[in-house]
Amino acid sequence: MRYLDEYRDSKLVLHLVNEIKRSISQNWVIMEICGGQTHSIMKYGLDQILPEEIELVHGPGCPVCVTSLEMIDKAHAVASMPEVIFTSYGDMLRVPGSHGDLFSIKASGKDIRVVYSSLDAVNIAQANPDKQVVFFAIGFETTAPANAMSVLQAQQLGLKNFSILTSQVRVPPAMKAILASSNNRVQGFLAAGHVCTVMGFWEYFPISNKYKVPIVVTGFEPVDILQGILLVICELEHKTHQVINAYSRVVNFEGNKPAQKIIEQVFTECDQKWRGIGKIAKSGWKLKSEFKDYDAEVRFQIHGIQPIESPLCLSGQILQGMIKPIECPVFANQCTPEHPLGATMVSSEGTCAAYYRYGRSL
Repeated sequence: MRYLDEYRDSKLVLHLVNEIKRSISQNWVIMEICGGQTHSIMKYGLDQILPEEIELVHGPGCPVCVTSLEMIDKAHAVASMPEVIFTSYGDMLRVPGSHGDLFSIKASGKDIRVVYSSLDAVNIAQANPDKQVVFFAIGFETTAPANAMSVLQAQQLGLKNFSILTSQVRVPPAMKAILASSNNRVQGFLAAGHVCTVMGFWEYFPISNKYKVPIVVTGFEPVDILQGILLVICELEHKTHQVINAYSRVVNFEGNKPAQKIIEQVFTECDQKWRGIGKIAKSGWKLKSEFKDYDAEVRFQIHGIQPIESPLCLSGQILQGMIKPIECPVFANQCTPEHPLGATMVSSEGTCAAYYRYGRSL
């Protein structure tokens, strides 16, 4: 547990909490972008030991949660086709679409398989030449290199039966959309360390300068998160708005250049719909035209999708940090992990799932 226990050290945690208490003089609202950070905050009770002047709100950093309902419904349509083996990360199988989920489609006899990587789906395509194998390529910048690589590998192998249904989203445009909203309450950000591992943190400087908000890149352990909060508080108290890398053991300014090169080779920027939020300009990636043979939307020509979102679900407001799950009238009663109304209740990084799992519904 070396390199992990030290970032969960209780003495360091208490020291950082005391430093935060000494540094704060007024109320501040901070958003952690990543759902993994949200779950760590809830799991270790960090929200309960911080001074009451700090309000943590939870961002749209759960790729399962922000995949648009229209895309979920398209996935269900493709997965229902008899000639298709549909592959996906496990979280996606329980995400409710307009009419059920992938688990119910699987229960009806369709071939739906959980994989751990898009490259696993390429192997399935090789082993099943008589079937069309589709991988549900969701995710933030962290999954994009592997998803791009699966397309390049399929091309190299000459596979004609592999395609991806793409819903790649990007963090910086979502942050800009939150800050530009008339309902915005966020005064500082904890940026997602794993995203910055791939992309670096150079994109955050224009955001910080334009909106006058401090942004601290941090990790996922208690010491990481509290250090990030302390740095944000110090910036806010001093009326400054720097971009700070507090995760230098993993993140550098430029990021992973080879990974970025693979992304640029396969994907191009596009406007993207976010579930519960709407369309955000230049917030996604889609396959370049030269890779259209590997685009499941092109291959299967799914048209006429009319998504029907639950009128009771307030996950869109939760993903933008406007409300907490406990402020949703159906949270933990009509909406539970067993009977979810929205993706935020079923994803392993979902905010509602974190509140439910760690007892914040009491």
